[in-house]
Amino acid sequence: MLRILLKDLRRRSRDSMLLVFGVVLPLGMAFVFGVALSGGSQPSGRYGVAGPSAAEFTQRTGLPDLEPVAGVARARQLAESNELDAVFVVSPAGIEVVGSVDAPLAVQVAREVAESYALPGGQNVQVTQDATLGTRELDTRTYHAAGAAMFFAFFAVMLSVTGLFEERRNGTLARLLSMPVPRASILTAKLLVGVIVGLAGMALLVAATTLLLGVRWGPPAGVAALIAAGVLAATGLMTALASFARTAEQAANWQSATATVLGLLGGSFFPVAPELSMFTPHHWFLEGLAELRGGASILPALAVLLAVAALSFPVAAVRVGRMVAP
Repeated sequence: MLRILLKDLRRRSRDSMLLVFGVVLPLGMAFVFGVALSGGSQPSGRYGVAGPSAAEFTQRTGLPDLEPVAGVARARQLAESNELDAVFVVSPAGIEVVGSVDAPLAVQVAREVAESYALPGGQNVQVTQDATLGTRELDTRTYHAAGAAMFFAFFAVMLSVTGLFEERRNGTLARLLSMPVPRASILTAKLLVGVIVGLAGMALLVAATTLLLGVRWGPPAGVAALIAAGVLAATGLMTALASFARTAEQAANWQSATATVLGLLGGSFFPVAPELSMFTPHHWFLEGLAELRGGASILPALAVLLAVAALSFPVAAVRVGRMVAP
């Protein structure tokens, strides 16, 4: 099994498409969204300011059309009624961003403003949208880097899975089956290739975005756990889906469409309604990172990602097992 695994990994390491989808595109997207969108342009949205340091904050930031708000209670009312997208509640102790749950992108931009222009002695920035979110928000660069990484992880895994069809077509699979190697070992090696490729790509992206873009992923142990669970979910889903296809082309089409829809609904590039995104692994990966950054438990996000893997891998194993049958 180890020889089969190493052989497939060597072949995948020479696959230029895998390098493009696994590293180049997600890194490029993270740069475009994380740097360009968080650049120096003034944010668009309906914002207010409250608190004893409101005047100083307004002067230092230079934000136009900041509506004065009388206190935190009034700020919450305006955010809940969607009259304002977010209100900066500023005091010498810190800055609280009270935001509307219906304007997640505007709230995310408001947090960036608060972190960039925090007053001296007030570096503590909190984001409040509702009782469940609290302070658990990702900054713009981390959000887009993590979203792009998870989005393209599905495509990197896809390229590894469709390789099984190519081996069956060119006769390599038949030669493997003629060797004195248990069929379960061949199946395990093929599935492990996708997992290892996904893990390697994600690890490389974490290192690259941290060094080049200043992305703050969070505590390494928690990030590693979320990445492992996310890659397992992606591999299980992509393999199970491909196993129902008849050709490599059909499998690639099905996988590409599914990966794109899941990525868009999961909020890989911009926040979407939670009632839609919660059915995707991408949402739970991003949610886990946000919980990690906020010091909360990532167990719910891990549980969902591992549940997706646990449900999809048996289907994939049975279906792919038929492909490697003598």
